[in-house]
Amino acid sequence: MSLKIRLARAGSKKRPYYHVVVADSRSPRDGRFIEAVGAWNPLLENEADRVKLDSDRVSHWLSQGALPTDRVARFLDTAGLAKRSPRNNPKKAEPGKKAQERAALLKKAQDDAAAALAAASGEASAG
Repeated sequence: MSLKIRLARAGSKKRPYYHVVVADSRSPRDGRFIEAVGAWNPLLENEADRVKLDSDRVSHWLSQGALPTDRVARFLDTAGLAKRSPRNNPKKAEPGKKAQERAALLKKAQDDAAAALAAASGEASAG
């Protein structure tokens, strides 16, 4: 059984509140879980009050092989319970394939126009 430390949504519409739970990875997001180990209230103004974790239980489940999701890993890194490696995706900011093709065509057209203009100005100065 693979375990995940993840968020389970609670709260009403447009008023999110999340429980940090340890659950089987196959169970649904808000479904059955093994243990609640914390809470996250994203609506609170003070950053320190937003996340509450039971550090003893979290470290116990981490030692049992539970893997945190990315958001929970951020919380654990802030609390000093687990180290989170920074993400690096340098290709994320690049335009898509079609946009790159359009940009290449535009650049080629601009280069051709500049070459034609240079050739025309060269003929005018020679003649």
